[in-house]
Amino acid sequence: MAGGLGLALALLALATLRFQETRADQELRFKPAPRGRPVRLFTEAELARYDGQEEDQPIYMAVKGVVFDVTSGKEFYGKGAPYNALVGRDSTRGIAKMSLDPADLTHDTTGLTEEELQSLDETFSTVYKTKYPIVGYTARRVLNEDGSANLDFKPEDQPHFNIKDEF
Repeated sequence: MAGGLGLALALLALATLRFQETRADQELRFKPAPRGRPVRLFTEAELARYDGQEEDQPIYMAVKGVVFDVTSGKEFYGKGAPYNALVGRDSTRGIAKMSLDPADLTHDTTGLTEEELQSLDETFSTVYKTKYPIVGYTARRVLNEDGSANLDFKPEDQPHFNIKDEF
């Protein structure tokens, strides 16, 4: 009888220990990762302030409505640099066409060829999303022209979104 009681106590202790480990694992699993700088919404006028002309300002540009901090590429995007025309705005069309023509420095993708759209997606994913931190979105991506909410905008579809960060 004493052997059975000892076995029962051992099983109870093991179950309690197992429960405590599981609970500790759960606590670790559900703690959100530390957040970096919060993302924000940029109007065209706000984004234009980050055009690389001011030495002490970060340099921002948008592609597909996602605003990237390209300051680390100052030699490419800073004042007088070869791609400075792309910064301080949403240059989606220019990126798709690999163009610095002022007419192409816009968010508008109307009339782009399938190859240009494919090039845009590839450059967006392999260059901008991998090299530069996301600091926000253009208001145009989240809001309609009249200021109403863009019902097609889904946070979970955005490049920075991580469901763990929401808890």
